Amino acid sequence: MGLNKKSVDDINVKGKRVLVRCDFNVPLKNGEITDETRIVAALPTINKLLADGGKVILCSHLGKVKNGPNEGESLAPVAKRLSEKLGKPVNFVADYNVTGSAATEAVAAMKDGDVVLLQNTRFRGAEETKNGEEFSKELADLCDDYVCDAFGSSHRAHASVAGVTKFVRAKGGSCVVGYLMQKEINFLGNAVENPVRPFVAILGGAKVADKLNVINNLLEKCDTLIIGGGMAFTFLKAKGYEIGKSLVDDEKIDYCKEMMDKAEKLGKKLLLPIDTTVAAEFPNPIDAPIEVEVVDADKIPADKEGLDIGTKTAALYADAVKSAKTVVWNGPMGVFENPTLAKGTIAVAKALAETDATTIIGGGDSAAAVNQLGFADKMSHISTGGGASLEFLEGKELPGVAAADDK
Repeated sequence: MGLNKKSVDDINVKGKRVLVRCDFNVPLKNGEITDETRIVAALPTINKLLADGGKVILCSHLGKVKNGPNEGESLAPVAKRLSEKLGKPVNFVADYNVTGSAATEAVAAMKDGDVVLLQNTRFRGAEETKNGEEFSKELADLCDDYVCDAFGSSHRAHASVAGVTKFVRAKGGSCVVGYLMQKEINFLGNAVENPVRPFVAILGGAKVADKLNVINNLLEKCDTLIIGGGMAFTFLKAKGYEIGKSLVDDEKIDYCKEMMDKAEKLGKKLLLPIDTTVAAEFPNPIDAPIEVEVVDADKIPADKEGLDIGTKTAALYADAVKSAKTVVWNGPMGVFENPTLAKGTIAVAKALAETDATTIIGGGDSAAAVNQLGFADKMSHISTGGGASLEFLEGKELPGVAAADDK
């Protein structure tokens, strides 16, 4: 995967119209933004382009937009919050057509240093999600240059992420990545392709099926692979252990055996839980008080299920992190939403917070856990895209990265 991409630092957009694909997919409650992380993350790129004297046109999707355009999934609240953050007006084009005459006129009226925000790109439905030529061209017609800064959407070959670049390039424009994308490529891309060793990867989460390619790819790249979360039990069953009522992916047992053999052949350490925290059943509701005991991984009672790694395992995993120079973590060690079952995840987060290694959190639940536990400022990098970071760790080429100009 070519990771050396042109960024906003390699172009000057003075007097030019520049279209920026951001990730403004923020959580809304009654029309109010409940978490503005993604808006704040977009500011450095936007401010750089404004400082250059560019005419900055922003676009993003929000939500899944299953039932066609609607006010509940409009980007209007984003325009308001963005305007406060930038300290200048953001001209929101509310037209559901996204790139219609209202957008064309708003862009034509722009002066250097102005900001326009287009309506939710998914309001164009399949034209956006199926990378439609017409919509891609309409987006490109609005601008001279294009910046992709939406890492969270970069694994999807959508019109506003991939298709648009072909038409911008055709008329001699640049297609570059923003600061947020640059940071993701530098951390995630280099961690996997060119890590400072020893390189330790920690994988958790519920299902082996979700991480098949990640396990396979990381085994080739890392020195130590640590497995926790629900998916560890499929590995333990593959070792011939009794796992009681624990989560298991029966169709993936042979795959787990293959991976254990592969680790041995490659001389890699594959660490599995040596003890586990078990309970009579899954907590309901998820954060309800629960009675647990810790048992050795090969002594799980038939009527109990494992819901977190045990104390000896937590110590083993923390110890494996101590000597690392690069650590990538994706997926919690247990049902971290429950205080009793969050201990394993907390132990791993704490070990990462205390190490001098480069620590990279691969979005999704791991990012949520690190934020909730207050360890965010101790990590080198927390990815903004769960799905995109997983595909990066699989070694896949991301359309949004591939579409940017190489240096």
